[in-house]
Amino acid sequence: MISPSAPASRRESRVLAAASGDADVAGERSLETLALGAGAASFVLSGVVSLIVFRFQDAPISGPGSVGQYAAIASAVVAILAFVAGRLLVGTGGRLHWLDVVDIAALAFAHAIIALLTWTLLAVILERGFIGAEVFALPVVILSGAVAAVTGYVVFYSATHMDLQLLAVVLAVFLTEGVIASMLTAGDPNWWKDNLSALGMTNDLSAMTFNLALIVAGIIVTTLARYTVRGIPTPNPHGLARVRICLIVVGIFLGLVGVFPVDRFFAIHTAVASGMVVAFGILVFRLHIWIPDLPRAFIVLGWIFTAVIVVLAVFFAVGYYTLTAVELVAGILIFAWIILFIRNAAALQQDTGGAV
Repeated sequence: MISPSAPASRRESRVLAAASGDADVAGERSLETLALGAGAASFVLSGVVSLIVFRFQDAPISGPGSVGQYAAIASAVVAILAFVAGRLLVGTGGRLHWLDVVDIAALAFAHAIIALLTWTLLAVILERGFIGAEVFALPVVILSGAVAAVTGYVVFYSATHMDLQLLAVVLAVFLTEGVIASMLTAGDPNWWKDNLSALGMTNDLSAMTFNLALIVAGIIVTTLARYTVRGIPTPNPHGLARVRICLIVVGIFLGLVGVFPVDRFFAIHTAVASGMVVAFGILVFRLHIWIPDLPRAFIVLGWIFTAVIVVLAVFFAVGYYTLTAVELVAGILIFAWIILFIRNAAALQQDTGGAV
């Protein structure tokens, strides 16, 4: 199976296989060369296609028919191809399990959305700085290729060096950009007066972006759940399994929040959203029993996060806060805790000599 920590284990194997360490250096050089090759190929492909799209004519910086729009879409396509190629390259060579295929597809999609939204945002910012300006024909080709080249290089490197910490960063960036994009493009400017789930209620692109972001983020959380607790030392024989189950429940319920929009499936949507919070609360308050060697400061921080969420829920119940504010803060705290858990789990593994 292909796990997020596969690149790290491959590097460790090369170090053990060559006492001088030369094999590991050569392996890193090979991956760097391949990443540069992915960037170069992306540059050529995107540049050539831009000649067909723009017919070697001037183009605006952002908006419909702009170089920014083209570069963002081309980068999204490049991100998918580069990530799939990189993950298959570092695979163990055996037959892929269906969960591996789902993981690769979800992560490739996440990288593509990050590339699409990042370059789109940058183009909009540049448009605000060069009001009324157009990009000449030759720079259109060069910029289109350069943006794709950077994306291809970064995504290929990410795919071949994917570990749990990097996976957590991808999750955070993807979910943040996806939700912000939905907020900025929402058809109803007063959506925030209802709740965060109102972003997924309409049939427009904004709602689809929001719901897809939740679904893919849920898949990534389940991926993290399957690999994060692997190898963590604990005296509790059932501790790791219960931690994994709680994280998987959080991931599945997060995805189901996107599958069942609140306007069409109110009962199911509310149930899975509430269940996600309950699973997180159980995990936070039982973690010191399931994995007692985790730092005490991290355990207490989880209790504080949960207490803040409860206080905000009370503020909403008495009409002091909107539900949107509660959901945003709760979401930020939960995902911040998950990222910190991954880092603390990795530190515990390293201190005890376990595999990271």
